[in-house]
Amino acid sequence: MAAANGSSDLYSELEVDAFRSLFPLRYHEQHLLKSVRPDARKLGSARDTTVALGAVASADGSALVKIGSTTMLAAIKLEVMTPTVECPDEGSIAIEFYMPPICSPLVRPGRPAEAASVISQQLSDTILSSGMIDLKELCLVGGKAAWMAYLDIYCLDADGALFDAALLSAVAAFSHLNIPVVSLNDDGRIVLVSDDNVLLKLEKEPVNTEKRKLKLNSPPFSLTCILHKNYILADPTAEEESIMETVVTVVLDSSYQLVSLYKPGGPVLAHTSVIQDCVALARLRLKELQNILNEAISDMEID
Repeated sequence: MAAANGSSDLYSELEVDAFRSLFPLRYHEQHLLKSVRPDARKLGSARDTTVALGAVASADGSALVKIGSTTMLAAIKLEVMTPTVECPDEGSIAIEFYMPPICSPLVRPGRPAEAASVISQQLSDTILSSGMIDLKELCLVGGKAAWMAYLDIYCLDADGALFDAALLSAVAAFSHLNIPVVSLNDDGRIVLVSDDNVLLKLEKEPVNTEKRKLKLNSPPFSLTCILHKNYILADPTAEEESIMETVVTVVLDSSYQLVSLYKPGGPVLAHTSVIQDCVALARLRLKELQNILNEAISDMEID
């Protein structure tokens, strides 16, 4: 009898898997009628999220972020540059987002993923327009030297809500960023003051006397939602994104002010009431992400 029950359960599981593969939308809609999703989440709930700072030892700032299975590795490298004539007292930030073939079976070797360039531009626009970083903080010597911060984000697993995870990894990496000590040498060039020569007598005072953190002003966080009929699903998986095509991404700063709203088409019209519901979910998510990031920072300081 036990063997018969086991065979029956296995057969039922195979039937469910086959139905899900053949009719994915109907499969998900059956769950939506019960206000639950296949992974047992409520419609407005996000997946478990973790942030680990200092994931790349050779970087000046880095973070590893996971939202469900979606995984991002962000690393920042600082280099000295000559400021532009238009902004002689400001540094600069360059952001690149990469989707290597390991992140998804949809990404082919030798072919850059279309989503990568879109997310790169979206990240640059969001970080710069939010005012999170005062570029004047990256200035070393007005008109002569400033920091160029290269932020590279690698998607290691693309299981939905890529922009949310990428933005969180960017904010976390900048939170971890240590700006090194530098000095002017005899030729007037900026040089790093390493631990080996920090005790040596320098002919000129260091430009900055100690390593420092970059001050972040009201960092932005985002929440992506899927709109399907009368339903709103927060933090969608890749499967949900592939079968329910209307996506809305809400970006809020830490003061709960709207930074941007992104809706790249889709068959469902985003009425004012729907947008308000998405913003309300984003506000709840923002508080969660702030707490997660603050815990990661606290753990780093203890270590």
